[in-house]
Amino acid sequence: MNRTKEIQNFFYSQYFADGLRITFGTVVPALIFSLLGNLQVGIIISLGAMVVGLSDTPGPLNHRRNGMWLCTLVVLVSVLITVLASSIPWLLALIIIALSFLFSMFAVYGARASSVGTMGILVMVLSIDAIDDTSRGVIAHLSYILAGCTWYMLLSLSLQQVRPYRQAQQALAESIQNVADYIRIKANFYTTELNSEKNYRALIEQQIIVSEHQDDVRELLFRGKKTIKDTTKIGRLLIVIFTDIVDLFEQSMATHYDYDTIRQQFGPTGVLQYFNATIRRIGNELAHLSYQINANKKPTALYNFKTDLERIRAAIDNVETTHQINTLPLKKILINVRNLIQRIDSIYGYFNMESKNSFKKEETDLSKFIEHKEIDLKPLRENLTMKSTLFRHALRMAIVMGLGYLLSLVINVGAHSYWILLTIMVILKPGFSLTKQRNFQRLIGTIIGGIGGALLLMFITDETSLFILLLVFMVATYSLIRINYVISVVFMTPYILILFSFLDMNTLTILRERIIDTLIGSGLAFFSSYIILPSWESMQVHGPMRKLLIANYHYMAQALKVIAGQQPNITDYKLARKDVYVTTANMASAFQRMITEPKSKQKDAKEVNRFVVFNHILSSYSVTLLNNVMGADSTSLTGAQVRVIRKTLFLLAQSINLFEPDEDEDEFREIEIDTPPDIDDNNIDSEESRLITDQLHFLNRIATDLNKSCNELMQQRQQPEGT
Repeated sequence: MNRTKEIQNFFYSQYFADGLRITFGTVVPALIFSLLGNLQVGIIISLGAMVVGLSDTPGPLNHRRNGMWLCTLVVLVSVLITVLASSIPWLLALIIIALSFLFSMFAVYGARASSVGTMGILVMVLSIDAIDDTSRGVIAHLSYILAGCTWYMLLSLSLQQVRPYRQAQQALAESIQNVADYIRIKANFYTTELNSEKNYRALIEQQIIVSEHQDDVRELLFRGKKTIKDTTKIGRLLIVIFTDIVDLFEQSMATHYDYDTIRQQFGPTGVLQYFNATIRRIGNELAHLSYQINANKKPTALYNFKTDLERIRAAIDNVETTHQINTLPLKKILINVRNLIQRIDSIYGYFNMESKNSFKKEETDLSKFIEHKEIDLKPLRENLTMKSTLFRHALRMAIVMGLGYLLSLVINVGAHSYWILLTIMVILKPGFSLTKQRNFQRLIGTIIGGIGGALLLMFITDETSLFILLLVFMVATYSLIRINYVISVVFMTPYILILFSFLDMNTLTILRERIIDTLIGSGLAFFSSYIILPSWESMQVHGPMRKLLIANYHYMAQALKVIAGQQPNITDYKLARKDVYVTTANMASAFQRMITEPKSKQKDAKEVNRFVVFNHILSSYSVTLLNNVMGADSTSLTGAQVRVIRKTLFLLAQSINLFEPDEDEDEFREIEIDTPPDIDDNNIDSEESRLITDQLHFLNRIATDLNKSCNELMQQRQQPEGT
């Protein structure tokens, strides 16, 4: 996708739509009451609209509605308690500590509840010394906040009714773009000069992004019963396209082979460059499809792949005749590439179907692909332990927020010392690495944005021009806050400076206060994550490792079922596949956080890195194996293959049993699969059978390496510190 399309794609995206919605909802009350001569009331109403808007993250309609109602309740309670205690500093300090802990614990119920808790802390901080604590003043302030919350909810829900599928459409387009980027990274393996380890790392990082966004789309499409049962063309179309994209993503993983061997064997022949070019064009085609779906246009194909496939076919034939090399692996890769192209053609074909009944019927139970959570006190009770990362984070947040408030009383930086607390709230995250990253982003964004904002105010004095810039900076801030925090802060700082300039405040003084308070808050947040109840990834990584091994075990067991003559249930198969994607992404995320922590805390980092790479190869190769097994003639499957895969599963089971399950996890049980006795009679020596056998032996070697790696990890953990 060229640069122009990328820019256009952003303006079509859900992020820009969210930015516009939050900006409109925030600005309108302030503008109306400013015209009525009561800007102060308008600002309070706008505050209510802004906090509910920031908690209104994408998701199913009922989740968004419930989240906004909960946010309204939390905001009102937070404001009420804070205002009533604001005249007594020691009591207010206790309130800040208590509410910071309570609202931070909301994270146990998921990302939406976590954002609601963050908004509770935000309004608590903004309400310190904000109004007089007389009953009349408190009631009026709460009424204005409630009016702002209600106004934004009505705005958001009304827009949802006007375009009910738009959010899902935008999320689907982004998911397709992520898969396109993944495939283009895979194309790099078909080049002769490549740093395999670096490309594997990039591939795993991209797989994290793919998995996260596919979960978002599942929530949007599968959560609501109305969407699942919808009979309109757009409703069914989005579900069918997403299902095909997930299958296509799996198929892209099925192009995985022993790339070092492939490059060594076929690199000198020149055939790999044709694979590289075609796979890269497939990625470009998906990016083109993503853009057209996002732009709400009827998609048309960018390429005709017939020539590409013929060119690869001819190159493979030339290798056979000229170099006398067995090209079966290349033929298998070609089949997978052809399948990718056919899936893309099928997706384009959906847009030419007139009848809503032309779409294929889904054989899977969609409700099983989303996580079902009951809102009760059990998760909260289970996390009230020092073993819980979220509990430690909540305690840390409470302690540091209390220290920040006391420090703001001692150090008289200016009238906006609450910025110290805001900085702590934004920067402090459950893990050290995330806190470190957000700290850097906040500091850089504030300094760059502050300098830019000051220069703007020095050279631009026209209020109309400043108001237009204010709107632009607001939209940019709220559009980018979820995808590029540092750029969001760059726009946020001049937006705040311009806002204060309209209130007749000295903007240079405000800028000085903001930078100093940000430095103080970021310093407190950063050092507290290192010394106050720190949560190091190396101490928590065993849980994600065990879950990933179990997911790979269950997925590989599907291949054993096929070899044993059992066709796996389509829903069970796709659930096993989903678990592999999700657990792989979780494990890779944990490792990425681990390697950004201090070197002294990166215990066993090399072994964990090997574990991540081995598991990625294992899962990718399992996809390849399963595709080959499901497409093979039953007479090509032998008893020897059954024995090899049983050995591989046994090795995985041994690795799993090395790790202790968490308290809320079930014990792992090995799968018992009966095989027909006559399969031992098969003694096939076909190319297809040999290829499957080679793949099984390769998987067995990877499982052996994994088992060794896990054993070494556990042995090192059992050694006392300093040995």
